[in-house]
Amino acid sequence: MRVTWSGGELTFRLDPEDEITGKAADEHPVKLATNTCTISGVPADAHPDLYAVAAWTVVAPWTRRKITFDRAVSAEVAAALQDGWGVEAGPVGAEPRGAGGTLAISYSGGADSVAASAIYPDAPFVHFRRVPHARVPNRWPHYRSDVLAKLAKRTGRELTVVESDLEFTLAEPRPGYPEHHAVAAGALLLADRMDLGGLAFGYELGSRWLGGDRYLLRYTPDNPMWAPHGEWGRLFAAVGVHIVLPVGGVSEAVTMRLALNSDLKEHVRWCLRGTDGPCRTCGKCLYKELIQAAVERRPIDTPITADRPVARKWLQPPPFGGQEMIEYGLARVPGIEQSLFAKALDHFDASEESTSWLDHCYPPAIDEIPPRWRDEAAAFLTSNVGLMTEREIRRVETWGS
Repeated sequence: MRVTWSGGELTFRLDPEDEITGKAADEHPVKLATNTCTISGVPADAHPDLYAVAAWTVVAPWTRRKITFDRAVSAEVAAALQDGWGVEAGPVGAEPRGAGGTLAISYSGGADSVAASAIYPDAPFVHFRRVPHARVPNRWPHYRSDVLAKLAKRTGRELTVVESDLEFTLAEPRPGYPEHHAVAAGALLLADRMDLGGLAFGYELGSRWLGGDRYLLRYTPDNPMWAPHGEWGRLFAAVGVHIVLPVGGVSEAVTMRLALNSDLKEHVRWCLRGTDGPCRTCGKCLYKELIQAAVERRPIDTPITADRPVARKWLQPPPFGGQEMIEYGLARVPGIEQSLFAKALDHFDASEESTSWLDHCYPPAIDEIPPRWRDEAAAFLTSNVGLMTEREIRRVETWGS
């Protein structure tokens, strides 16, 4: 793989051993659509390691043996790429970038990132906004990135909006991040300007510890995407921008509660389609409605019926992504047996007692937060959520076994 930056435009060329269809860190197949993308507001004097890692978040799925950058990188970044992916990186010759002192939040506006914002109320936001690509038709026009960006601006928090068409480098399964970490490409390139030493993401217990939503559903302490000691964590650390997961130890029920009780509750939006509010007809709206109804102890309110395609996966036998939250909802939503989730009752024996662990924080997740920002998160989570008991910890660590 050969990578070139011209301002904020990234161009890459595949080597003979590289592949048009590759795999992301979660083993999901991703097909290449084009070899260019742009990222707005890129400072010309960004450290070369930042350019390198930003590029890697885009090209990683298709690179097999070697990546050649258009400027020298540090030995630390080259070593992280070799150790993590077995990829030879060069040329090598830059001094490493020192860590900054600021923690920013990769802010989507969803419940999880709003919960992270409640933990760090003084952290600035970096919001990634998808914009059209000059060479690739938009096959997902219902994605309302403009609405999400406007909501982010209304929070009143210090905000940097990064516009990029990098999601269009994917042909399949749809426009989206080549790697989950590509959402951070803009923040990485702005790290010197913002004095970034850490970037907080809203990935929660399911994503960090329970196998996420697209690969094996089991306890995954060595999660390749989000474990600080994993390949991505080591790579980000090599450029002095540590991955921080403030809500990595709590469930989506907890992040929902924290978000709806925060001062940003009016700006929470997990739906990617709605304009004046959630569309209420997409699969994500259905899933989040179940969680919100469980948190608020009320019947589920959705126009979606069991015969709709977006409801189909919940009618099939498990396992499926977010399974722990389905169990949580089955145990708490009044009248669930009359809802479209009724079929799921055939597969689970969920009760409030059996799902109580999802109301508390998994302590090892706090230990993973870099020391500079750990105490603030620990104090918040201890007082507002509470830590898991030993029995509940075992429930996490035996998940899927």
